[in-house]
Formats: sequence, structure tokens, C-alpha cells
Amino acid sequence: MEAGEENTIAIIELTGNDLTLEQIEQVAFGHPDTITVRLAHEARQRVNASRQVIEQVLISNKTVYGVNTGFGAMSKISVTPDQVGALQLNLVRSHAAGTGKPLDEPTVRAMTLLRANTLAKGFSGVRVEVIETLVELLNQGIYPVVPSKGSLGASGDLAPLAHLALVLIGEGEVFKKNTQGQPTPQQQTGLKALKAANIKPLILEAKEGLGLLNGTQMMTSLGTLTLLQAERLTLASEIAGAMTIEAIQGSVRPFDEQVAQVRPHPGHIRSARIARNLLANSEIMTAHRDCAKVQDPYSLRCIPQVHGMVFDTLDRVRETLTIEANAATDNPLVFPNGDIISQGNFHGEPVAMALDMMGIALAELASISERRIDKLMNPAFSELPAFLVGKGSEPGLHSGMMIIHYTAASLVSENKVLSHPACVDSVPTSNDKEDHVSMGAIAARKAAKIVEHARWVIAAELLCAAQGLEFQDKLKPGTGIQTAYQLIRQHVSPLKEDRSCASDVEKIVQLIESGHLINTVAHAIGPLDPLA
Repeated sequence: MEAGEENTIAIIELTGNDLTLEQIEQVAFGHPDTITVRLAHEARQRVNASRQVIEQVLISNKTVYGVNTGFGAMSKISVTPDQVGALQLNLVRSHAAGTGKPLDEPTVRAMTLLRANTLAKGFSGVRVEVIETLVELLNQGIYPVVPSKGSLGASGDLAPLAHLALVLIGEGEVFKKNTQGQPTPQQQTGLKALKAANIKPLILEAKEGLGLLNGTQMMTSLGTLTLLQAERLTLASEIAGAMTIEAIQGSVRPFDEQVAQVRPHPGHIRSARIARNLLANSEIMTAHRDCAKVQDPYSLRCIPQVHGMVFDTLDRVRETLTIEANAATDNPLVFPNGDIISQGNFHGEPVAMALDMMGIALAELASISERRIDKLMNPAFSELPAFLVGKGSEPGLHSGMMIIHYTAASLVSENKVLSHPACVDSVPTSNDKEDHVSMGAIAARKAAKIVEHARWVIAAELLCAAQGLEFQDKLKPGTGIQTAYQLIRQHVSPLKEDRSCASDVEKIVQLIESGHLINTVAHAIGPLDPLA
């Protein structure tokens, strides 16, 4: 820190109504030393008003689901006033039955934030103390162990949220921190972690166990972090596609604004505009403007149509996730006028369907990228050395980038399997009371894996296209593409003779994932997507 410079702590105030996806990512990847979460004053008032409705129910002995009844198929069984606390405690313990590899810290932090935000809306009937304890987990850097599998997506993400709730009551497990403050594979009890942070474990009262469990926060948190990666990746795919066009002397004409205006899908207009910006000032494009080629293959010519639909799909997913991040997803909902309504806002179908569509869109993004890699490899089309064998190397003796294409094809094929929608499946549970579920958590996990695969494929295209530009060294590409090429060359040297290229692709993956590729190009030519 420079002399006179002070620590700046970002403050995220939870109102239940205006949390952005970018704020979710900021908290997910942030550190308690640099970001603080707190409950807004107006939210406290709503929460207190909602809690008063529950208190009146307890006084009146009125039968209300989840307050003084059993759950699911046992909702017709009432419990006595002295049992309502035990009812909530038993609910949390019994529902913590997840399995699988634990979710990573950013996803758990995002899930914790989202659960606090939905309770802050004031329609769950919980005390302010419940929300404050969730917020303290974030502010103290406590990372609960939450298994990734076990949610049906209705009544929300019950099992994952129950594992999160266990820590609030001093049970369950959290990851220990090392001396650098990072989670380690070692675990410790929730109680020990709370004591170390001077946080008092919650003693659950009426409705509060249910208030912590009903909702879509696991699928929404993972879906949100995946969406933001997918949006950056789609911009990176524009750079990859334009670089391939430069490397194999494709045509810029399909990106003409006139073409987009007669079929004006917003994403098409957007994709074509970005490509034109990237290819501006290209000596390569100018030099072969009047060449003998008539039409490029679809993987080049139809970039605006395919990439554009990905942009449009992600915009719709963003809209859905933004609504969901600020939605009341509890059951029953407790209204300030005294109404307590059993309903289905916990059902994950809106999120599940959106995340399935995101997975399909990113699978297509990888698919068209793989086809462009194939064109780079094929001398009959590209007029480049077969498999981009390095200059001066003997074909046959050297295989070049042949197997990079194999790996890309493998990931694209696996994405096809993962693209089967999770939301079309349903397994009835709870003695058929919960007879239609969303499988939204599965949709979220699949989408995250598809994006991971797509990122590798697009990184591979960037590597191959940069190698292709080595054979166009007499002419410069567009300013945006030249900038991207130079950045890649700072991390990966040209292929001159055979070597393992696995680490080369991973270096470009990091340039994409960190945003460094997009930011570097934007610094050179201005925002890639200025009107988005």
C-alpha cells in the first residue's frame, strides 16, 4: 500500500430487492478484509413485521404448515407449542443428507449471500438474528462444507441448504483456513468455527429451520457464477472466431451490418458488430478482398447467427437469475397483512430451464469452435501446413497440433451428453406429495461443466489460430486480433517443432477465465461490446 492510501472496504447492503449478479460474484470471490455485507434498515423493518405474524400464530394456536405441523407428507400432523423449536432443529438435521464433492468456496459464499437476501425480503417469518448470522458467516470468512449432490430443485435445494444451516446452529462442518486464509482439505466443526469468530450459534425458533431450507439458492448461486463466466467466454469466442478468419483468410462480408438488419436478432447484430471491430484495420482482409473464394464454411460465415443466439440466450438467463436472486422462495410465505400462504415459489423450474438452455448454448459455442479448429488443421481448406506443423519442421516426423483437435472433439462430444435437459426429468418423493420437481441443481452442475469444457475448446482455437497467423507474417491482422495474438505470444511461444501443448492451452484458459484477454483487447480498441 502506498503512503497515505487507506484500505477501501466495499459494502453490500441487502434489501432483498436489488442485489445484482455482479455483486454476487464480488462477494463470492471477495475477502472479508475488502468486502462487508450488512442488512439494510428497511429490510429489518419488513423482517420484524413478518416475524410478528408468526408470533401471533403461536399465540392463537392456529395450525400453519411448517410452523406447528410436520413437513411434506407429514403436514397433517400437528405439534404442540413446546415442540416447535425441536421441530425446526430436527428439520435441519434430518435434511442434511447430501453427498458428493463439496461445493467450492465461491459457490457457498454466493449461496449464503442469496439465502440472506431472500430472507431480507421479509416474507419468511424469521427473526433478524437468522439473517445476521448468515451475514456473519460471510464477514468472518466461514466456509461451510456443503455437498454438491442431493437436491431435487423442489422444495428448493433442501439438502445443500440444510448443510449450510447446520453451521448456523453450531453443527455441521466448515473448512479450516491456512495461514494465508485459504480453505484447506481439513475440516472442523461448525461450533468450533463459530466460537473462534465469536458468533453465537442460533437457537431455532418457529418457522426458522424451514426458512433456511426452502429455496433455490444452490442452483442460483452456481448458475450465476457460471453465467458470468459464460458471458466472458462468449466474448472470447468472438476473438477466437475473428482470429481464425484472419489466419485462413476468410471473409468479413458476412458480418456486414446490412445482413444483420434484415434479420434483426439482437445477438446477431451484436456479434457482427464485435467481429467488425476486431477485424478493423486488417491488412489480411484488405489483401484478399478480391480473391477467388466465393463462400466460407458455415463455422465462419455463420458466426453472427450462432454466437448471436448464444448472446441472446445468456441475456434471458441473466434476466431469470436476477429475478431469482431477489425473489421470495420460501414456503409458506408470510405477508404483513397476516396472510400465510402455502404455495410453490420454492420450485426451481424457472432457474432449471434457464440453466439447461445456458448449457445448450455453450455446448453450441464449443461445437462451432471445434469446426473452426478443424478448418485450421485442414490444408485443403486453410492453405496452411497440415495440422499447423511448425515452420521448417518435417510433416510426418512432426504431428503439429493434430491432437489438440482430438481433445476439443472429445469435449464437444461430452458436452452433447451433458446438454440433455435436467428439467424434463422428475422423480416423485415424499409419498408423492412432492410429485413434480425441477432437478435444477443438476442443471446448474451440468452447465458449469459445459462451460469448463467450452472454455478449453475456445482456448484451443485461439492457440491454433495464433499458430495459423505465423504463416501470415507478411500482413498484419486487425488491431484487436493483433493485440490478442501478442498477448498469447507473451505466454505461449509459436510451435516450431513438436512439444506437449496441454500447458499452452491451459495458459490461454487462464487468460480467458481471468478476463485478461478481453480487457487487453478492449484497452487497445475500446469496449468489445460498447452497446451491450
